[in-house]
Amino acid sequence: MTVVDAHLHVWDPGAAAYNWLGPAMAPVDRAMRFHEARPALRTAEVTAAVLVQAADNDADTEHMLAIAAANPEVVGVVAWVPLDDPDRVAARLRALRRDPHVVGVRTLLHERSDPQWITGPDAGAGLALLAEAGLPFDYSTTSPAALRHLPELAVRHPTLRLVVDHLGKPPVGGGREDRAEWRRLIAAAAKHPGVHAKVSGLYSASGPLGAWSTDQVRPFVEDALELFGPERLMYGGDWPVSLLAGGYARTWESVCALLAPLPPDDRAAVLGVTAARFYRLDPALLNAARDAAG
Repeated sequence: MTVVDAHLHVWDPGAAAYNWLGPAMAPVDRAMRFHEARPALRTAEVTAAVLVQAADNDADTEHMLAIAAANPEVVGVVAWVPLDDPDRVAARLRALRRDPHVVGVRTLLHERSDPQWITGPDAGAGLALLAEAGLPFDYSTTSPAALRHLPELAVRHPTLRLVVDHLGKPPVGGGREDRAEWRRLIAAAAKHPGVHAKVSGLYSASGPLGAWSTDQVRPFVEDALELFGPERLMYGGDWPVSLLAGGYARTWESVCALLAPLPPDDRAAVLGVTAARFYRLDPALLNAARDAAG
């Protein structure tokens, strides 16, 4: 089975500006390089990885592409483009599509002061260009509230593939009402067949990120499996943020335990097949990743 980690980060403050990175993120408030993640990936028998943008600038994208060129395990890069500047989006997409590693686009929605930004006409024009180019959009959020925009976006852009990062940050460790609200919002998004989700970044919603347990995460994964089905879910290890939540091995083992009751084909979908199909990962790059993994 080919296991794809569909959500992994690298960053280097010497190569790009990361405005959110500071002492509060210690000990990952430094350059985090792919070779540091490799041992954990190999222990988990992860075959391939998709790098996901960590800053809204071209320099971060170029840094990821350089990492991808040097490491065969990296089979995809979710890049950044300035969605609210359609002319620049078109030009940037033409340049990025020359690299087979570029498989999607993301912007840090949760870092924007305007929570309605993604529904505005300028961002909408950018999303339309993504749909035309056949590139999906990673939908980032630090709380479930932003999920309310997804049904509208799915209707406006019916051919645009969307993936909700980290299941929309469910209230792990929260109360019954919080879970009900999260489920209501993500269920509305899941009604649209082009919307997918990542089983990733499922940490405590309050207090230290590591204050979570598999049993606390279980109901959210079960809800996601019910609402999306395994064919629209994909695994993401969220390295190096996962280091702040108990480590990559802990999150990997938790996901494996939660998926264990599924039939083999359903587990395979969440652990790799969905990501390969959704991101349209290049078969040649996947083969190279398998060879590198031994």
